[in-house]
Amino acid sequence: MDIQQNIFPNLPQRVSGLGELAENLWWSWNPAARMLFKTLDRQAWKESVYNPDKMLKELPREIFERAVADEHYLRNYDVVMSEFKQYMETKGCPLLSDQPDSGDSAIAYFSAEYGLHRSLPFYAGGLGFLAGDHLKECSDLNIPLVAVGFMYPQGYLHQTIREDGWQENITETLDRDAAPIQRVWGADENQLIVRIPLMDPAIHVAVWKVTVGRVPFYLMDTDIEINDPWNRGISARLYTGDLEQRLRQEIVLGIGGAEILEVLGIKRFVLHLNEGHAAFALLEQLRDRVDQGMDFQKALDWVRNTSVFTTHTPVPAGHDVFPFHLMEKYFHTYWPALGLDHDAFLKLGIHPQQPEAGFNMTALALRLSNYRNGVSKKHGEVSRKVWQSLWQDLPAEQISIDHVTNGVHVPTWIEPKMKLLYDKYLVSGWMADHDNPVIWELVEKIPDAELWQTHYWLKIKLIDAIRERSRLRWAIDRSNSSVVLAGGTLLDPAVLTLGFARRFATYKRADLIFYDLERLKTLLNDRWRPIQIIFAGKAHPADDPGKRVLQRIFNAGRDPDMGGRIAFVEDYGEQLAQYLVHGVDVWLNNPIPPMEASGTSGMKAALNGVPQLSIMDGWWMEGYDGKNGWAVDHRETDDNRDQADATEIYRLLEEEIIPLYYNVAEEGIPADWVKIMKASIKSNAAKFSARRMVKAYVEKFYKKALKSI
Repeated sequence: MDIQQNIFPNLPQRVSGLGELAENLWWSWNPAARMLFKTLDRQAWKESVYNPDKMLKELPREIFERAVADEHYLRNYDVVMSEFKQYMETKGCPLLSDQPDSGDSAIAYFSAEYGLHRSLPFYAGGLGFLAGDHLKECSDLNIPLVAVGFMYPQGYLHQTIREDGWQENITETLDRDAAPIQRVWGADENQLIVRIPLMDPAIHVAVWKVTVGRVPFYLMDTDIEINDPWNRGISARLYTGDLEQRLRQEIVLGIGGAEILEVLGIKRFVLHLNEGHAAFALLEQLRDRVDQGMDFQKALDWVRNTSVFTTHTPVPAGHDVFPFHLMEKYFHTYWPALGLDHDAFLKLGIHPQQPEAGFNMTALALRLSNYRNGVSKKHGEVSRKVWQSLWQDLPAEQISIDHVTNGVHVPTWIEPKMKLLYDKYLVSGWMADHDNPVIWELVEKIPDAELWQTHYWLKIKLIDAIRERSRLRWAIDRSNSSVVLAGGTLLDPAVLTLGFARRFATYKRADLIFYDLERLKTLLNDRWRPIQIIFAGKAHPADDPGKRVLQRIFNAGRDPDMGGRIAFVEDYGEQLAQYLVHGVDVWLNNPIPPMEASGTSGMKAALNGVPQLSIMDGWWMEGYDGKNGWAVDHRETDDNRDQADATEIYRLLEEEIIPLYYNVAEEGIPADWVKIMKASIKSNAAKFSARRMVKAYVEKFYKKALKSI
């Protein structure tokens, strides 16, 4: 039976391709495909939270019959399905055309989290969305990539803010039947169940699949009857706080993920680890080669020559380290299979400067991979210094940790109205070559009025969405009126709007702009040139200091002295992120350097004409050119770092940003501001695209590693 008949029984044959579309995330980065679902029934589309899989399963047949009788709808349907078919049937990867015998080899991409779409809550933040964008871009470039990760049935935490401003977390159990996830079937016509090698007692995983354009993404799920209760909970939620359960989770991700590829017949691949959580996959690759008869050193050389490791964490404290007694408990039967004794095995994960700390997953990944990178130029420099002790005979600048600066998937993060503007004024077919900086010079052709009016429309859209969230909170939860006000009810689209949205870790200093409250109040309440600030983000459930920062900001939004110009929008997720990066006027970012490895939210904003006000850290050190936004030049010698950085932010706002924004010509266009918007787009869109990023991975690492398979 066809997938659309089996999963979507109400679909008529004439539009049966909607079922195939709904089960492939290609639709999520193609506006015309999204419109096919939206125009079926706009209210149902909204109620499904823009999830076609859920919507198609719930719509009555008469809605589809109405579409079949609509010639205009059918013409659009046929065009989209033709584009989708052509996309999926395209063969070969021009970027790898010079590779010998590349037809049956692949890049196996392992990550603990993936941000692909709100219907698939397998992410916590930027690391996940970076992974999701990597998959999408590899699909667009037809890179032979296969992805491995976890199904987190309890993984998505909704955020609600109490009346006292304290964050509470509400777990949402994943509804597999309302998401584009399919079971992988085994030879016995049952769902494929794989046992994790050498683990005793046994741990099993069920295998699921998400189709991301041309990229297959396999998910592991331990919540199956064959496992005991503790084992069933291994994949329950992302980044569990229980250290032993987290070790077991990473064993399943790395060793189990490698075993799944073996069972699926994917045997020749370059291993790419997105962070150290899956580093045990390197051990499984090593064990597999030793099992085939290689001596340990040759097996080690083979694994190193075929493995890529990307680190995103600039400080040692951010890396997973497991106590030796737990490693001994779970690997005492594993290291003999490698031909190693106890001490030799544990030395693979020891940090030379902290040998007593435990088994370090990043140290393991660095030792067992020849291709290593940070995620910005600065982060590469920091990583070489942090990990220099692994190569004690080399100065930091000679250590083989390269950098590939992060990028964002342009089709996903560009707002459709901005895309229409670019379609009108850039060269025909610009999207196919969007990593070419020359193309973006044509942004100058866009009339100032059109760019500004498009941005202002997006700003109104953002504020309307925030107000609607506040209204629903009041209407459904009967929340206190001050909570509704703190949620953004009084935001004004005519006011200069700053946006700050990211994980509420203390080093990101979300509350830095509150350093001098009286100075901030003056900016907020200026009669003629006020500012307003929209905050969003979640603190980790175990991060009380982060929650206290969040509480301070939320309670500031309730303070009448702030004039209703501070908003904290709860339950930050992909949908709200889209609104924010499209609709604010300035993107604010002020971490403690050098702790921002890269960052990507600002790249998404820049793509849509939103300039940055940012500390010189991460990607902004490469992105800032003096014309495309504002830089806070952090000085490490300052006695009071927070005071110095906050003072500079206030100065930039008072002397440069606010006057420029409110310098409006008679026709209502802030022409000098629009120049900065255009400069932001021109300088950043190509440079910080996922296409540029993936091409860099191909040239620097993938091609070389594929030759060693």
